[in-house]
Amino acid sequence: MNTSEVAKLLGVSASTIQRWVKLMELPMEKNDRGHYHFNNEDIELLKTIHEQLQNGILLQDITPVIEKKRVRKGSVKTGEKETAIESLVTKVSELEISLNSKADSVASYQILQHRREIDDLQNHVTQLALELERLQIQIKEMNIPPQLDKPFILNDSKVKRKKKNIVGSLFGF
Repeated sequence: MNTSEVAKLLGVSASTIQRWVKLMELPMEKNDRGHYHFNNEDIELLKTIHEQLQNGILLQDITPVIEKKRVRKGSVKTGEKETAIESLVTKVSELEISLNSKADSVASYQILQHRREIDDLQNHVTQLALELERLQIQIKEMNIPPQLDKPFILNDSKVKRKKKNIVGSLFGF
């Protein structure tokens, strides 16, 4: 029987039956859609619970007369679901591999690009260093005072002078 049929039999609502099963943690069977399925033993247990509630016993104080330990039954279509799951797992694996290879290629490209930028910057720094040295040399040359011409000192300590001719001395060229 399903939940609504058992509820009609006991004279309660279907939600009351569901509440009893949940609150008392009764191990009832469910079908493949998750709906309760009650057999004769389950119905007798629910009748006993209903009678105890009618006699004034609180739901929290009721202990089930029969402790049932059943394995939940259900039908599972394994063939179609397994192939679908395997197909999905295969596709996910392929996507992960593709994603990893794409990420690797992007990272490699970025590393090469950064390497080129670093080389360009190093060349630029080298050129700037050479230019700085050249400018420092120019600054040093500008700061050195000009040196006066030193007189020629001869070995004999005598200065030999050229004799001027008369015409040259007259005109003073």
